[in-house]
Amino acid sequence: MHKKKHTASEKLAIIQEIESGRIGVKAAVKTFAVSKTSLAKWRRTYRLFGYEGLEAQTHNRSYSTELKIQAVKDHLEGGLSQYQVIDKYRIASRTQLANWIKKYNGHISLRAYTGGITAMTKGRTTTWQERIDIVLYCLANGQDYRKTADQFQVSYQQVYGWVRKHKAGGQEALRDGRGRTKAPEELTESDQHKLALKKMEYENERLRAENAFLKKLQELERRRL
Repeated sequence: MHKKKHTASEKLAIIQEIESGRIGVKAAVKTFAVSKTSLAKWRRTYRLFGYEGLEAQTHNRSYSTELKIQAVKDHLEGGLSQYQVIDKYRIASRTQLANWIKKYNGHISLRAYTGGITAMTKGRTTTWQERIDIVLYCLANGQDYRKTADQFQVSYQQVYGWVRKHKAGGQEALRDGRGRTKAPEELTESDQHKLALKKMEYENERLRAENAFLKKLQELERRRL
């Protein structure tokens, strides 16, 4: 069956017919010469981007490097499905996310379409104290790996690896365990006090972020009513 090109207004009219219950998806496919897949895509796009999302895109929608990386992490490490991730970050298509995942797994930097800076910088040697500081800074800043890497002049991959280790085994997991002959790294009482303060800062920041997120969700729900 030949599929005709539909304008944004035609797409909206079809969506409204379906959502009002005046016509079913099966009947819409036949009546309006559109595939079931396209209908599902239109409905999702309209839900995320409104009428503007139904209009023909003449250029790629812009996404920041940070958003791309966080979206990939949510799928690979956060347990979210690709569809859950594209809904969460308002990504135009699952194909786009899959491409980012492929690039990340291939150790190719994810740049913003607008010419953003590469997400990876050169790694460097660090002390145990530094690694703990870096992890706490990252956690306090919403697990912004890129921002943390820039702040401490380490690589994105280093930050991500240390945060994962810290989540799994705490501060001890961040020790350099490669069997070197040097004396084991130790933290002074002052170091421990500073780290405790930073941990408290992280917890407060996390709670503020969660509250802000819940408020945004409530506002979105009110708008839908």
